[in-house]
Amino acid sequence: MNKHTSDKLKLRTETQEGRCTVYISGELDLEVASQMRAVMEPLVELCDRILTLNLKELRYIDSTGIGILISVLKARHARNGSFTVEAIPPNIKKLFDMTGITPFLTQVGPSSAAQAH
Repeated sequence: MNKHTSDKLKLRTETQEGRCTVYISGELDLEVASQMRAVMEPLVELCDRILTLNLKELRYIDSTGIGILISVLKARHARNGSFTVEAIPPNIKKLFDMTGITPFLTQVGPSSAAQAH
């Protein structure tokens, strides 16, 4: 398990057989984008594993954060790698719906903040 933290954003990665999960907590915006990219870039290359983002504790995401998710989605698709999201809080789900990215995200598990990890 690896932890990457700042005042605004906390990222924790867990690697299990066949799966890598990134738990995102806090705010994902322009200020912390480089931190998120630094964690995600090496994980995108792991095509033999399912890459999952757990958004249960994500409080806010701006267009930069959404852009990072789209970049990861495209990179995983280009490598034939699986990419899923889980535990999307209702306010984040609403934003994904409004921006039109929801149909492109593979959701696993309930899309509510009530899901435990």
